[in-house]
Amino acid sequence: MIQVLPDHIANQIAAGEVIQRPASAVKELLENAVDAGATSIELIIQDAGKSLVQVVDNGKGMSVEDARLCIARHATSKISTIEDLFHIRTMGFRGEALASIAAVAQVELKTKKAANEAGIFIEVEHSAITREEPIGMANGTSLAMKNLFFNIPARRNFLKSNAAEMRHIVEEFTRVALAFPAIQFSLHANNQQLYQLESGSLKQRIVQLLGNSYSSKLVGVQEETDYLTIRGFVGKPDSARKTRGDQYFFVNNRFIKSSYLHHAVMNAFQALLPADHFPLYVLFIDLDPQQVDINVHPTKQEIKFEDEKIVYAFVQAAIRHALAQFSITPTLDFELDASIQQLDSIQQPFTEHTRSAIQEGNLYQHFTQKNQAHRIQPDSTQPAKNWKPFQPLGAEYTSSRKEDSLAEPDLGLRSATSFPSESITVFQLLDSYILFSKASTCTLINQQAAHERILYEKLIQQLENKKAATQPSLFPTTLSLNPTDASLLEELLDDLTAVGFLIQRLNKHDFQIQGIPAGFENGKEESLLEAVLEEYKNFNAGLSLSLHEKLCCSLAKQQAIKTGTQLSEREMKQLITDLFACKEPYLSPFGAPTFRTLKKEEVEQLLLNR
Repeated sequence: MIQVLPDHIANQIAAGEVIQRPASAVKELLENAVDAGATSIELIIQDAGKSLVQVVDNGKGMSVEDARLCIARHATSKISTIEDLFHIRTMGFRGEALASIAAVAQVELKTKKAANEAGIFIEVEHSAITREEPIGMANGTSLAMKNLFFNIPARRNFLKSNAAEMRHIVEEFTRVALAFPAIQFSLHANNQQLYQLESGSLKQRIVQLLGNSYSSKLVGVQEETDYLTIRGFVGKPDSARKTRGDQYFFVNNRFIKSSYLHHAVMNAFQALLPADHFPLYVLFIDLDPQQVDINVHPTKQEIKFEDEKIVYAFVQAAIRHALAQFSITPTLDFELDASIQQLDSIQQPFTEHTRSAIQEGNLYQHFTQKNQAHRIQPDSTQPAKNWKPFQPLGAEYTSSRKEDSLAEPDLGLRSATSFPSESITVFQLLDSYILFSKASTCTLINQQAAHERILYEKLIQQLENKKAATQPSLFPTTLSLNPTDASLLEELLDDLTAVGFLIQRLNKHDFQIQGIPAGFENGKEESLLEAVLEEYKNFNAGLSLSLHEKLCCSLAKQQAIKTGTQLSEREMKQLITDLFACKEPYLSPFGAPTFRTLKKEEVEQLLLNR
């Protein structure tokens, strides 16, 4: 039987599309403050937004009538006709944000217009006003969202840990703060100030938010056409990192996600970046609102351009032009220094008279005297001692290299159990697979997947036993991260310490790496942690693993021998031994098969096609 849902149930269902977690409310409230014309915005967080999300601004405020109406669904002052949708310059326009918040949380609203002598205080619960009274306050608005999902316990249980939710809040705060550098922003969490951002230029805001390491590594981008304007900054190639997160696109000051435009940026940096590295970019695209549709997704982070190809071409060309202007692109200088050309030694010919004058000089005499330590006196009468003549690289060199291959760097392939390696012959196929036969079967091993399994179980065991060995760094390195990645690394610090890392936080952006797990390669600490963070952020949601397991998976993947790595016979046999000593040798930590065994009949069927 079909029936109309009660208003409070319909509101709660609809609110779930807009307010998915505390960070969603943060985004909506900050954007409302921007639309109100505020020059100062304060964000206050308690319990990662689960207990309190409060935004205080000095904007134009609301009248008593507007304050009562703002919590109603689809009530807005920003559009009045369907045509207004094609000329939107504000962040919000649907009238859903405050109504959605009021449906799933307890709301306290304080607001005052400059023209009014007093403000108004409104308390809302279950989308209904429960209290209303005048109040003395400064011009502007303060909206507090308390006890998110208090009336939807099941939804509240799906929220992540405080560290994870706080990471999403900082991410939304960063996006809005970058979009409006002329506005002063502050962020307080659990009575501690995390950010105090003074108004200034975009470059200053980038450095404030993303770290001082970028202060001298930004290249300005500025291109203006009749169709659109592109402005902002990109990082120099040497500032690129293995972790994503320092990439921001804004269209008409609205943050968007676009893999299409990201591809344009990467093409512009082609041949300038190492593999698997991502440059910083904070780019603003300004164009006619009629040329873009922002109603593609409720979050308004996915948009549709009327002509994507034009925007792609402009972005790519603008970045290439900026890199060329600042001499970032590699060039060869064939110009001779004019000052060198004017030297007498260049201008005047070298004659016999000049030669005689040089030979009579004290400097020449000193350096040509016999029995000087710096002088090698040729003597053809005495044969050279302890010297062997140079020989071409031949069979002798090749054989010595084969012997040296047994002393290759340790790949971490150690096992407590033994494998009868002497009884088998192993082969490496395509520098990626290991083949060996035993009895009437042959086994093909994926070397990368197998090594991931070996390292994963080793790391898990170290976490459980808390007995991981650490090799101190002779020269500690500093890792600078953006706010989101810094929050993630802070969340993972205890587990990283348990597996052998020694990391100390210096400030809100920088971490000092003082040691790494024994057996890990020295000199690549920064790139290793960046890659681990990137892998962790993009972890397959289909794998239901704990935080510890995800971390060990990410570390194992980064340290495992890669497809295309040539192994010696000893290393192949050791890998086989260690794999079959694992508790779960059949699959990698990511669920990929580590090996496949074929019977003689199956091999014959493949070859004979019978």
